[in-house]
Amino acid sequence: MTVFPVITSTLSAKELGAFVQGKYPLHGDFDCKLFRTGMNHTYFLSNNETKYVLRVYSHNWRSKPEISEEITLLKLLQENNLSVSFPIPDRKGEYIQEIEAPEGKRYVVLFSFAKGEKIRFLKEETCFNIGALMAKIHTLTENKILNRISYNYKSLLEEPYTYLKTYFTEDLPEMEFIKNIDSYYHDNDFENLQKGSVHLDIWYDNMAVKETGDITIFDFDFCGNGPQILDVGYFCFQLFNIETDKTTYEQKKKQFLAGYQSVKRISDAEMNFIPKAGLAVLVFYLGVQAKRFDWSNIFLSENYLKMFYIGRLKSWITYNNIEKTIVV
Repeated sequence: MTVFPVITSTLSAKELGAFVQGKYPLHGDFDCKLFRTGMNHTYFLSNNETKYVLRVYSHNWRSKPEISEEITLLKLLQENNLSVSFPIPDRKGEYIQEIEAPEGKRYVVLFSFAKGEKIRFLKEETCFNIGALMAKIHTLTENKILNRISYNYKSLLEEPYTYLKTYFTEDLPEMEFIKNIDSYYHDNDFENLQKGSVHLDIWYDNMAVKETGDITIFDFDFCGNGPQILDVGYFCFQLFNIETDKTTYEQKKKQFLAGYQSVKRISDAEMNFIPKAGLAVLVFYLGVQAKRFDWSNIFLSENYLKMFYIGRLKSWITYNNIEKTIVV
């Protein structure tokens, strides 16, 4: 009987655990459990003393050179004592494993476990510390160029609309709204900003906070090149949507920005661009949801577009008084 092709598969945690223990110098017996599926699949490898994170990249999601660049960035941050989840080498000193899954080749990387809790409602002090850690990462990687995506006008605003056209008609009001978001930007908006490496997904779900207040950032899957203020804008956007009381939001945003500027100055141009930076990153991620639809998206629909996503974008635009560009 012919085996029918698949788009994505879920690897056996038991077999994956045995595979990893055969490759890495791990001491003792480890239990491997699936944590969650998604764009990539995440497993926890643990025993009574130690815990690791195992990321299984989806087929055709990231190339080996892209993953290698992510690892290079993480090693740089680790070597400079910045608190991030870092890659673990195998017995041969290699970081990337290859597995032949039913759908094709998938890459596997073992990471250190970020100790602490995911905290949705952050304390002002924690917001300060997040800003400081983000700024330290940005300072170290200022003007650094990765062999990965560059986040600019095209990749953040133009390409997402192209991906969305695969699933939604262009006469849909929400699609017209997304298409016209570029009217909030000038042609050179992304040029006069400090560039370097960006994480592009720093928010509470990608960091662990200890009781001591220490923070560890993880999941650099979207790292790339671009204006570093994008990370600042994205964090502010996420904080805005979490904190329904906007007085509380403003207080926490103030502490976050103060923490950042205790390490790295934000120019006037960058400060003014924060609302637009957050907006651009969210449009990008809407495009990602369309791009990954076949293997991991369970909620992309007209209703989601209307009630959840566009509503948030409009609230952000209104709250920050983002004005459309006047074309002369």
